[in-house]
Amino acid sequence: MQLEQTEAVVAALRERRVFAHVYRGGVARYGVRVVLRDGREALWDVDGAAGLEAQVMRDGVLVGFIPKLAGSEDWDLARVVEAIAAADYG
Repeated sequence: MQLEQTEAVVAALRERRVFAHVYRGGVARYGVRVVLRDGREALWDVDGAAGLEAQVMRDGVLVGFIPKLAGSEDWDLARVVEAIAAADYG
């Protein structure tokens, strides 16, 4: 995601009471960090690849993964926000 898009997604998630932040994954790499209630965090779209997917981490260790959501590379802001807000982080 581009920084402006990431900031818009984070703002929309916060309006929905999702504890979200801009994640800086390296030089010119941005994603969405969602803090989960049990101490885990989901890092959305931080790898720079097309499409929306997430890594679920606990203390820096990968504990889960949400694979690329089909067709998500073409989604608008509202659909991206809905997918992140409704995700099953199991």
